[in-house]
Formats: sequence, C-alpha cells, structure tokens
Amino acid sequence: MHLGLKLFLGYFLIVGLGVYFSLNILGVEIKPAFRQATEETLIDTANLLAVLARDEVLNGNLSNGRFQARLAEYAQRTPNAEVWDIVKNTLDHRVYITDERGIVQFDSTDQAVGQDYSRWNDVYLTLRGEYGARTTRENPDDERTSVMYVAAPIRDEERIIGVLSVAKPGSSIQPYVDRAEAKLRRAAAVLVAVSLTVGLGFSWALARSIHRLAAYARAAAEGQRVTVPQGGGPEMQALAEAVATMRDRLEGRDYVERYVHTLTHEMKSPLAAITGAAELLQDELPTTQRERFVSLVATEAERLQQLVERLLALATVEQRRELQEQRPVWLWRIVEDLLISRAPTIARKQLRIDQRIPENAMVLGESFLIAQAMGNLLDNALDFTPDQGIVTLDAERLDDAWRLTVANSGGAIPDYAHERLFERFYSLPRPDTGRKSTGLGLAFVREVAHLHGGNIAVDNLLDQSGKATGVVAKLTLPATDYC
Repeated sequence: MHLGLKLFLGYFLIVGLGVYFSLNILGVEIKPAFRQATEETLIDTANLLAVLARDEVLNGNLSNGRFQARLAEYAQRTPNAEVWDIVKNTLDHRVYITDERGIVQFDSTDQAVGQDYSRWNDVYLTLRGEYGARTTRENPDDERTSVMYVAAPIRDEERIIGVLSVAKPGSSIQPYVDRAEAKLRRAAAVLVAVSLTVGLGFSWALARSIHRLAAYARAAAEGQRVTVPQGGGPEMQALAEAVATMRDRLEGRDYVERYVHTLTHEMKSPLAAITGAAELLQDELPTTQRERFVSLVATEAERLQQLVERLLALATVEQRRELQEQRPVWLWRIVEDLLISRAPTIARKQLRIDQRIPENAMVLGESFLIAQAMGNLLDNALDFTPDQGIVTLDAERLDDAWRLTVANSGGAIPDYAHERLFERFYSLPRPDTGRKSTGLGLAFVREVAHLHGGNIAVDNLLDQSGKATGVVAKLTLPATDYC
C-alpha cells in the first residue's frame, strides 16, 4: 500500500472515530437536555397552577369554578407560533388534580375523574412532601408516545390537601429533538468532508514530496542531470539536500577515479611517442630525421595539451547541475565569430560556407557554453569536409526551440561508429591526416545541450536516392523571443 494512502486512511480513521464518538455523546445528551428543559418549565407551571387552584379545591368547586373555565378557554387557544422554524398551532398540556388520598377530582381531558392515582409517582411522592414526577408511555413499545408528568402540592397553609399534575407529551418536543439531531448530522458531515479534504491534501503533498525525492534519487543513480527537488517543508528539504550531498560525494569519487583511469590510458600513446623520440634525439641523427622527431614531439605535446584542456572543460560541464546564467544568445553572431576564427582553415581547404542562420534566431542560455558547443560542431565539419567541399549552417524554429544544423559534404559515418559518437575519447580518423582527435568534442556538446534542456543528434546526410553525401549535426536549444 502506498504511503500516501496509508496516511490518508490513518487520518480518515482518526477523524471518523472522533466524529463517531462525538455524535454518540451529543446524541445521548440531546434528548435528556430537551427533557430537562421541559421538566423545569413544567415545575414552574405546576406550582403556579397549584396556587391558583387552591381556593376552589378548598371550596369543592373544581368542576364548575373559574379554574375549570380558564383551562377550557386555554384548550381552545391557537398560538400560531413559529419556534425555530417549527410552527406550533396547538396547546397540549394536560392538568389533573387529586385529593389528599390520590383520587382524581379534576381532569382537563375528563378521562380520569374518580380514578385512584395514589400509586403514580407524581402523586405518591408529592403527597409525601417530596418532588413528584414520572414519565409514562401510552404505548410501551413506542418511545415517542411517552408523556412527562410533573406534580406540585396544593397546600392549606402547611397541610397538603391535594396534588396538581401537569402533563406534556414527548411528541410535542420531538420536532425540536429531530431538528437538533439533523443539524448535528449535517455539521458532522461537513466536518468529515472538510477534514478528509485537508487530510487528502496533506497526504497528497507529503506523498508527492516523497515521490519527487525518490525520483530524484533514481535519476541521480542513473547518472542523469537533475536539480534538487524543492518544497515539502523544511524536513523534506533537509532530506533532499542530504541526498544531494551524498550523491555529489559519491559521484565525485567515482568521477575522479574514472577520469584518472581514462586520462592515464589516453596519455599513454602520446607519452610513449614523446619518450621514444626523446631517446632517439639523444643520439647523433641526420638532420632530416632529427627534424621529423622534433616535429613528432611538438605534435604529441600539442595533442596532450588539447586532451587536458578539453577534458577539463568537459569535466566542468558534467559536474554542473544547472546554468549559472540564462541570457538571450544570437546564434548568427556566434556563427559569424566562429567563421572568422576558422578562416585560415577554410581558406587552406578552399571550403565553401553556406551560412543561412536567420537573424531572429535567438536562444536562452550561457553564451560561452553555446559558443563552445557550436565551435566543436563546426570544427568537426571542417575536419571531415574534403578540400573544396561545402559546409552548411542553418537554423529552424520549432515550437519553443531553435534547431541549429551543421552539415558537411564528404564521407559517411560508418555503421559501427554510430553508437559510439558521443562516447568519451572515441574518435574517427580525419580523412586528410588520418589522425584522431581527443574524442571529447561531441561529449562536450551533448553535456551542454542537456544542461540547457536541449539535445544533439548526429547522422549521415542522405540525398534523394538514399545515398550518404556527408554528415549532419542537429543541436536543439530552447528559444526566446526576448529582445
């Protein structure tokens, strides 16, 4: 199970249990709270009516007196009241009075006159001088039919001469209970929805940060150039930076070890040639041979210098994770400067340069690196173009990039070399001299392209019949319209 899903389910469980227990507690408390409020009101009502009925109880005029008339008038009233969006149109109190023996003397509903209520708690406890109340269901199987009875003593000075009980059915307060429970359920549903949304967002953000960090670690393990992921909070950022530091240290060790071995291998051949020539030059040699060996030493020394310089340049680019600056770079200006600097080679080989770079061709990046990369491509084209051949430079605008094309006439790339063109220190012999270069030029161009978010491709140039007529290199870099 994914970590994000685990976090979300754990958060959901905690919130769900919290809401469940809260609903249970509130649900248990709501109904008693309404009953307590109703009972408190009935206590006041019962004591008030007990005082009002005292004189007629003493006179024995309950059934025809003013008290009975006022209760009959009360029963005919229509309150037409709206209480918290609930309309009340009926009065539902029942009042009955018992004598000191518990026999019903008066009943506002005329249903219990003459009956013995002395064993009902409201009457029984009140006659004993205690607080009397009871709740009785009219239907034992239906809680909604319960009726609350609250009694108050009717006194003649200190003597209890009767009991007045006020009854109120539970069904009259049930709408308010249902309304409160419905509001509670809606509030709980909103709380759950908000909590789950927050939990989902939190889990998604944390899982996303972890996935980005894992993707960064995988890309780093594969040797890809990626930047340290940002965001996710200080803890995730600290972890990302720790992984980046570990990667840099491990890569640094491997990088140095790999390049030392490679450089040592590549330097063996020119050093051996220089050593051999130096030993021979210690002897007496004809002038022609001495000049040849001196030229060999100079050539191999220059080759070593180029090897070290290009290796240092490549190492610098490979160790960079991002560009140090990003500025608009005019491609045609770089090409013009490169052609001026290569003018002696172009003139010596009598090459024709077909320069078609549009003046609006502008890319975003580091001017120095782009110029170095384009210079390497131009040098390769000049080296592999036969005398009086053609070198073509062009640029094409893509959706959000410019693709620079450097093509030259001449021989094709052998099939066996296609997969190794960008391999460090791999080089094909130049057609005019038979010598190989350092084999670092295309590797450098590829690193520069990747650092800019572009790419490089080299392939044979084919005519309409499919015959190879030369080589074409295509360097793609991000475009910009900033001027």
